[in-house]
Amino acid sequence: MTIVLGIETSCDETGVGLVEDGVLLGDALASSMAEHARFGGVVPEIAARAHLEAMTPTVHAALERAGITLADVGAVAVTAGPGLATALHVGVAAAKAYALALEAPLYGVHHLAGHAAADTLEHGPLPERSVVLIVSGGHTSLLGVRDLVRTPITHLSDTVDDAAGEAFDKVARLIGLPYPGGPSIDQAARDGDPAAIRFPRPLTGPHDPPLGFSFSGLKTAVARYVEGHPDASAPDVAASFQEAVADVLTAKALRACRDEHVDTLVVVGGVAANSRIRALAQQRCDAAGIELRVPPMRLCTDNGAMIAAIGDLLVRDGAKPSPLDFSAVPTVELRSAQL
Repeated sequence: MTIVLGIETSCDETGVGLVEDGVLLGDALASSMAEHARFGGVVPEIAARAHLEAMTPTVHAALERAGITLADVGAVAVTAGPGLATALHVGVAAAKAYALALEAPLYGVHHLAGHAAADTLEHGPLPERSVVLIVSGGHTSLLGVRDLVRTPITHLSDTVDDAAGEAFDKVARLIGLPYPGGPSIDQAARDGDPAAIRFPRPLTGPHDPPLGFSFSGLKTAVARYVEGHPDASAPDVAASFQEAVADVLTAKALRACRDEHVDTLVVVGGVAANSRIRALAQQRCDAAGIELRVPPMRLCTDNGAMIAAIGDLLVRDGAKPSPLDFSAVPTVELRSAQL
C-alpha cells in the first residue's frame, strides 16, 4: 500500500492530507481567511503569499498528526485546477518539489473530484452510480458519477451566474454580517424566521431548465428588500434567504436523482456545511427513499485530505502519473478526476 500526500491551494486555505488505502492518516489546514476579511472576499495575491508561508509548516503538521515522516510518502497529489491562478501555482510547484525529492509519482487532480472523494473517507467507496451536488464559494454543480477515476463524470447542470457560496457572502455583506458569509448567515438564521420573507426560488418556473441554478437574482431580491425595509430583522432576512437557497438546491438535487434513476445523493463543498441545507436534504431524501451522504463538516470545506483521497483512488487504480511539466489550469470543467 502507498501513502499519498495531498496538497490543496485552490483558494485561501493551505490543506495537506495523508491517505493510505482509503484511510485518512492525518491532515492539517492553514487559512488566510482573516487576512481577506477586511476586503470582503479573497485577494489572490494575498492568498498566494500565505500559501508560500504556510506550505512547509502545514506539511510538517500533517506528517506529525499521521505519525509518519516524509520518507514514508509514496505518491503526491495536488489540486491542478480550477481555482485562483496564483494560488494554484504555489501548490503545484510545491507538489513537484516533493515528488522530485521523494522520487514519487505525481498526480495533478481536479479540485471538484477531490470534494466528491472526501465523502469516501467517511462513508467508504461511492456506490456504482450516484448524483453529486457540489456547493461551494465558486461552484454549484450537479454531477452524474459512476466511478470517480475510471469513468467520465457527467455534468448535469451548473450555475449560470453566482455560485451559492458567493451569494451567501454577498447577502451577508448586505445585512451587515461578517465575511465569510456562509457561517455568518447560518448562525444569524438560528434566531430568525425562515417564513418571514418569501424570497424567489430561481429557475423553478415551468419553462426554466429543471436542473439549472442561478443565485444572482435572489441576491438582488435580498438587496431590494433590505433597501426598502431598512429596519428589517437581519436574522429574519438571513433565515429567509437561507431557506430559499436550501429549497432550490435540495429540490433540484432530488429531481436529478429521479431523472438519473439513482438512489444515492452525495452533497459536498463548503456550503454543504450549512445546517439548514443538510437538514432539508436529509428530510427530502428520507421521504424519497434516497440515501444521503454528506462528509463531516471539516471535510466539506477545502482541505488536503480530499486531494489525498482522490490521489489514493488513482494510485490504487494503477493510473498513469501526470508528467512533471504539467501546469495549473485555473478554469477547467470537471470531466475526469485527473487533469
